[in-house]
Amino acid sequence: MNRWTDGQREAPEPLEGPVRGTVLVGTGLWFVLFLAQLPFYGWYEDHGHTWFIWTCGAGGGLGLIGLWYVLARERAMKRDASDSA
Repeated sequence: MNRWTDGQREAPEPLEGPVRGTVLVGTGLWFVLFLAQLPFYGWYEDHGHTWFIWTCGAGGGLGLIGLWYVLARERAMKRDASDSA
């Protein structure tokens, strides 16, 4: 039997932390890396590594989507808490 599905253990409670701050810092780092590499675009292009720059841009864009998701989740949790109170 699988030790995780044998029914003897309960799942732990999810950890809650500073989610908004974590997403903001991560998104900011991706954008800083994107902007720091832009002056060297020619060098990256000569060596076939422009994907480095666009990876950082994509990370920043996905971070903005993640921030939107986290804010929507926090609003939903507050709304649920006020409805159940």
